[in-house]
Amino acid sequence: MLRIAVPNKGSLAETAAQMLSEAGYRGRRDPRDLVAADPNNGVEFFYLRPRDIATYVGSGALDVGITGRDLLLDSGSTALEIASLDFGDSTFRFAGPAGRFRELSDLTGLRVATSYPGLVEKFLAGFDVKVTLVPLDGAVESAVQLGVADAVADVVSTGTTLKKAGLEIFGPVILQSTAVLISSENDKPGIATLLRRLQGVLVARQYVLLDYDIPSSLLDAACEMAPGIESPTVSSLHDPEWVAVRVMIARLDMNNVMDSLYALGARAILVTTIHNARL
Repeated sequence: MLRIAVPNKGSLAETAAQMLSEAGYRGRRDPRDLVAADPNNGVEFFYLRPRDIATYVGSGALDVGITGRDLLLDSGSTALEIASLDFGDSTFRFAGPAGRFRELSDLTGLRVATSYPGLVEKFLAGFDVKVTLVPLDGAVESAVQLGVADAVADVVSTGTTLKKAGLEIFGPVILQSTAVLISSENDKPGIATLLRRLQGVLVARQYVLLDYDIPSSLLDAACEMAPGIESPTVSSLHDPEWVAVRVMIARLDMNNVMDSLYALGARAILVTTIHNARL
């Protein structure tokens, strides 16, 4: 039975559980449960702190897990990223008092507060910048104001929280993180199926099915506008001068493609949501 580590709380937990459900797995029913078996799919879920998942998977105690790329790199675990899951995105940057820092080298010999000391230490080592790291468990933006650190390394979204603390971003991006699937051995039975199912969910979220009718004389031009993953499906209609077309298109392009096809001469343009897929 495949043993899967899943975040039990935090920003990754809800989306990870939803994604696994859409992939056909049955997770826990009670949020207090730490273990949930799904014998029909040959898996067992273990609900753990996101920060601990890489350690469990890297040690071989569990076969595969969902965690953040930032947490994986910070942990020092031997587990490997085998797929990006495209949720829980975050950006890590350095920040310090406004006007004090310009370059990364300005941090040399100073104190840097962060919740990801392993990640930051490895990054700074690549630039030969030596600092004193101050590990904190969250809310690091207050560290400078309280005199605990000279600068911080933290997750940045809009930068509003840092500005309120009198800090400004400087230096290169430390990491662009996202949720990832990790494992210590990719050939473990069941991992390929899990990966294929999760990728099917990602495809379903990124694409839609587009159906439309169009005069046969305009078919080639329409197919150039929406070529699909491989090639559109074309079916004949009762009227020999018209054909029906079905094609997968990117969800983000959906309205632009519909507008273009309508302007070309397509009619009865319909969009259908994809619940899951295998490409």
